Amino acid sequence: MKKGNIIPDFKNEDEEREFWATHSPLDYFDIREFKRASFPKLKPSVKSISIRLPEGMLAELKILANKKDVPYQSLAKIYLARQISLERRSPHMASKK
Repeated sequence: MKKGNIIPDFKNEDEEREFWATHSPLDYFDIREFKRASFPKLKPSVKSISIRLPEGMLAELKILANKKDVPYQSLAKIYLARQISLERRSPHMASKK
């Protein structure tokens, strides 16, 4: 903690959210005192969804997944993640198609 700057007690999360929206944590914490944290058992949150695909597309996905020896749902996630990454890196290219 930096001297002189005390984080107030908050009545609720909304009050705390408003405070941090207008204050910098760098004014309250000394980054030289930070220690690297490790969370080896932490798993990313996942949410189940339902998606409708044309039968032919699903069949092709299953064939590709079988060739790669992975579950087709996992392969679909890999393909989605790859495309999202591409879109984030160059959004202007996606709009030109």
